[in-house]
Amino acid sequence: MSGAFDWHGGRLDDACAHFGGTREEWLDLSTGINPCPWPVPGDLEPYWHALPDPSALARMEGMAAQYFGVDPSLCCAMPGSEIGLRLIAAILGLPGRYLEPSYRTHAAMFAQAHSVKAPRADDLANALVIANPNNPDGRVTSLATLRDWLALQEAAGGWLIVDEAFADTMPQISMAPEVDRARRLIVLRSFGKFFGLAGVRLGFAIAPSDVISALRDLLGDWPLSGAALAIGEHAYADSAWIDTTRAALAARAAQFDRMLSQHGMEPQGASPLFRLVRAESAGAQFDRLARHRILTRPFANRPDWLRFGVPADEAQMQRVARALGDG
Repeated sequence: MSGAFDWHGGRLDDACAHFGGTREEWLDLSTGINPCPWPVPGDLEPYWHALPDPSALARMEGMAAQYFGVDPSLCCAMPGSEIGLRLIAAILGLPGRYLEPSYRTHAAMFAQAHSVKAPRADDLANALVIANPNNPDGRVTSLATLRDWLALQEAAGGWLIVDEAFADTMPQISMAPEVDRARRLIVLRSFGKFFGLAGVRLGFAIAPSDVISALRDLLGDWPLSGAALAIGEHAYADSAWIDTTRAALAARAAQFDRMLSQHGMEPQGASPLFRLVRAESAGAQFDRLARHRILTRPFANRPDWLRFGVPADEAQMQRVARALGDG
């Protein structure tokens, strides 16, 4: 197994070079991006000849804020939530704490960072970042626990940052509505994963006014393309697609769980966009699937882990089943 696939998902060019085949022959299950994206209307044509109008940014942020259930003045759009995480770490200027397992960005975003199991009452001021649902194991931290952790962070003069990149499928767990001007709470949201359009590069910070102001200063006057603004505004307004997609993702994840179980795997995770499998044979399974032109996500520091994005349909499910059955 090549280390090229340990860093993050989506390395189809590396997969072709290492295992053969063309991009079109591969089934990419190495990410947690919805494989059935929001259908961008054919008549949704951004005006490419001019810089995006500030009113377009305000409309899109307003629509997103309504979707998140937050005050629009506390919502700032950015070219991807990963950039937002790095900028926020710089703005806060505090040592970082992160819970493992976690995104690599959660460790890389701070100048000083280390992992913890949970915040402690005797901690010095720091910025604690947690993904909810978490990646790669899909665990969900309860709102009650997050509120307790926020209280500990605030008592120490620190901040709680909740990365909700995968929260669109379960809005009931979101801390976004609890952000206000007086709390040391920041929530990050991602557009590309649930809506399946990662290439749009759209994310949001929901934060107190002073953090939002500092972010806007760093991002400048035109943080997003006209295409990102148009797509985001219309997608967040499409409540019918959102409701249907949440139900469809949950049904497909349950079906995928049954299939993996039939092949001796024990999938875990609450997000219907991906599943983590723990098995001594994880490395062999990665190679077996790759020989069948199916790309999954291995982990360098956990050779017993393998993460699958949930397939898009029955045909893809059966393709995975055949590959797993080919010992």
